[in-house]
Amino acid sequence: MFNHNVCDNLCGAQGWWGRAGMPTFAGVKKFLRNLYDAWREELAIVVHDKGILVFCVFVPLAYPLLYAYVYTNEVVREVPLAVVDDCRSARSRELVRMVDASPDVDVAGWCASMEEAEERMRRREVYGVLRIPSDFNEKIARGGRTRVMLYCDMSSMLYYKALLLTLTNTTLEMNRDIKVERNLHPQTRRDEELARWPVEYEQVALFNPQSGFAAFLIPPVLMLILQQTLLLGIGMARGNARERRLPHRRTPSALVGRALVYLPLYVVMGVYAFVVVNRVFDLPCIGNYWTFLAFLVPYLLACIFFTGLLSQFIYRREDCILLFVFLSVPLLFLSGVSLPTASMPAFWRWFAALFPSTYGMNAYVRISTMGAPLSAVRTELIALCVQAAMYFALGVVLRKNVKLKSKR
Repeated sequence: MFNHNVCDNLCGAQGWWGRAGMPTFAGVKKFLRNLYDAWREELAIVVHDKGILVFCVFVPLAYPLLYAYVYTNEVVREVPLAVVDDCRSARSRELVRMVDASPDVDVAGWCASMEEAEERMRRREVYGVLRIPSDFNEKIARGGRTRVMLYCDMSSMLYYKALLLTLTNTTLEMNRDIKVERNLHPQTRRDEELARWPVEYEQVALFNPQSGFAAFLIPPVLMLILQQTLLLGIGMARGNARERRLPHRRTPSALVGRALVYLPLYVVMGVYAFVVVNRVFDLPCIGNYWTFLAFLVPYLLACIFFTGLLSQFIYRREDCILLFVFLSVPLLFLSGVSLPTASMPAFWRWFAALFPSTYGMNAYVRISTMGAPLSAVRTELIALCVQAAMYFALGVVLRKNVKLKSKR
């Protein structure tokens, strides 16, 4: 049998349903009226509150530009390196010249000892030290194996990457020359090429041609900004309403009405991040526009209803700043973008699954950077839809409990 009470409780209105189990015209009219009133009240709060406008309009517009501008260079170039050459031979000087000729490393000076080089590193004049042993050329001439030492400042992984890759590629190139001179003695240039490159390979950096830091970091940060600004904006609106003791509609139709204030606004912000920010800073963006919109709507709904649920615990407008701002960096790490999810303990994987940004950041990276279709992010889309429905239902249940307590 058709249960009118269950449907009335779900929709927050009495007298919705007729005898045939269909909503009556008066019930639909009442639902739409409540929805419109909640939308109008929420819009008035947002428009007349400068703090909310800052978080919901200015921050989503300015922060992506600021973050992308900071990492415009993508990769580090000319990392200063100190050299301690104990060999002082023609071959050791050739190695140093090859390192200095690379675009990523700059030989900033020669040091007489390791103590002098360490002092320069402590003063942050250089970020690495290349040490060539005294028997470097002698061992090579005898047909033996030698080694060079690289000391890197590990406080920055970008410096470490530039120094290590440069020295690795340089020593590999020198190894090929030594192998040709020592064993093969080619007669023609073609023989020399085959001796140096018996297996030819080609390196292709997929989805991040420059292997840059901005192309790696900015796409997930864009989605995290949308969620965090929604948390701050809606939280401030609810805290402001409670501080001023404004009438607060608690029906499900009111939840939908308030969501319709933020959904169109943040659809515009999402399109701005996808189109404008990516093109201005030449970030990889090969995803389909309509695929992005199909992902963006459930992501924003999950964020809005998640924020609406948490805002039930906000009683002052400053509370949301204390509760939500510190979550930004942990959520970036928990998303699995920087640290693989498989390497996390099970507890933190389950904890990360509570936040829409976890699925939103991963889906956006695949759509925007990798050009993935909706079928490739089906798991994330299903999770976002489940989150939106779950947080909406929890908001309805919590609303009833709050209303019951207020009557008592």
